[in-house]
Amino acid sequence: MIELDTTQAADVAVVRPLGRLTMVHAADLREVVNGAVEDGRTRIVVDLGDCEFMDSSGLGAVIGGLKQARQAGGDLRIAALQPQVMTVLQLTNLDRVLRPYGSVAEALRGD
Repeated sequence: MIELDTTQAADVAVVRPLGRLTMVHAADLREVVNGAVEDGRTRIVVDLGDCEFMDSSGLGAVIGGLKQARQAGGDLRIAALQPQVMTVLQLTNLDRVLRPYGSVAEALRGD
């Protein structure tokens, strides 16, 4: 399941994948990020605090969201990674492209 929350800033969306982000929900994540960007919320934070597992399809959806947000003049950041998700990011060297933040608040500030 994918949740979308908006913050007080009109250009920000926080997306929360719950459980496992696999090929089953990768399209859902793409759809949620696409909708947020189309609505003008080009600063996206993917809160992975409740995502215990991510496969290559899930990772691809996050990277696709990053590309979409940047093309719209914004950015996509990831926050609160679980150990397995961090391992996937490190093994693929994508932690250099998607810098993980400790919390959604840190991701929004860019700390």
